[in-house]
Amino acid sequence: MAVEIKQERISAEEYIEFLKRTDLGSQYPKERFEERIQKLVRNASISLTARDADGKIIGVCFGITDFAYWLFITDIGVDRAYTGQGIGRVLMEQAHEAAGGKKDIAVYLCANTNALPFYEKLGMTRADDVMEYNHIEWTGFKVE
Repeated sequence: MAVEIKQERISAEEYIEFLKRTDLGSQYPKERFEERIQKLVRNASISLTARDADGKIIGVCFGITDFAYWLFITDIGVDRAYTGQGIGRVLMEQAHEAAGGKKDIAVYLCANTNALPFYEKLGMTRADDVMEYNHIEWTGFKVE
């Protein structure tokens, strides 16, 4: 199957449609969901998509970076119908390269427990030096 991965901005509507075909949407709170997704797609430093031959988004990777030392992956997901084909791995590799490459850039992310084997296959390890301040409103929901 032909998959095209490229850096591009997508609309909030496109991303929300994509989220319906993934498990990624469960990472977002219900509060001000659409407004916050609009900010996400507009402001991410790294914005990569994977599209099938028909142009449908089948994978997404968003990250924030200083392009000097670090990259924080905020979102990475693949359409349920396309998992296990290496799309997520390529998205991660291209995001790392776009931020400055493996020799200069450390990568961090918050991982869903179900995704830990995926990240471990990429050579990532669990960090013990990360702090958080998280007092936001958070009502879980499923994007449908």
